[in-house]
Amino acid sequence: MEIKAADVAKLRKMTGAGMMDCKKALIEAEGDYAKAQDIIREKGKLVAAKRADRTASEGVVVSKIVGDKGYMLCLACETDFVAKNAEFAASANEILDIAIKVDAPDLDTLKATAVDGRTVADKVTEKSGQTGEKVELVHYSKIQAPMCVTYIHTNHKLGTLIGFNKEISMEVAKDVAMQAAAMAPISISREDCDPAIIEHERAIGREQARLDGKPEAMLDKIAEGKVNKFLTENTLLSQPLVKNNKLSVAAYIKQDNAEATVVAYKRFSLND
Repeated sequence: MEIKAADVAKLRKMTGAGMMDCKKALIEAEGDYAKAQDIIREKGKLVAAKRADRTASEGVVVSKIVGDKGYMLCLACETDFVAKNAEFAASANEILDIAIKVDAPDLDTLKATAVDGRTVADKVTEKSGQTGEKVELVHYSKIQAPMCVTYIHTNHKLGTLIGFNKEISMEVAKDVAMQAAAMAPISISREDCDPAIIEHERAIGREQARLDGKPEAMLDKIAEGKVNKFLTENTLLSQPLVKNNKLSVAAYIKQDNAEATVVAYKRFSLND
């Protein structure tokens, strides 16, 4: 049977698949759009299975603030060529909108969320068929706080979400979000740092001091000094501000609002 260009365009709009893939699917389905969609979806599963051992090291990070909540996810692929495609970014934002609509609490819940009879995981698999590459939803996070801000780096591979307990100026809030992107703090403050990390740094400090020939009685004190230095450099509120290293991030925030601080923080980078 004859497959018209208008038929191919219609199926492409429905599936997002390439023109040739749509034409082949319509020919195989003898013009039946429902069957053609199934064929394209099955192709996506086949491509995904064939490329399961590939590394999806490129992609896009997208985020959005809605009221007192912030959402961020990363849709990953194999090549920069696909990552920079407008349709790929649109797919990432489509999934983000689904996450926002259902207020998904975590990545597994988001993947299992169904829209129009297909789960988000199905949509990601179909994207493999459209691009011919391994496509994965590799990150999803959300925060909730009285004031939320986000920062996405210009390469679209790195993003942060920051939540504040009080309203502050957007300039200060954005500076803090960019600080977190640039300096990759391991936690908001010393108090919420993983105790296992602190103990690991303490053990390293003791061993270094021992190897340097320091007296046994001094090892604990030296180790604590190294732990304090580590926490100052690696926890967000204690870090020196990038744009003015005479101020800590906490002090910078309090210059704008004495009662304000960071209460929520998420960071993701495809390069990590």
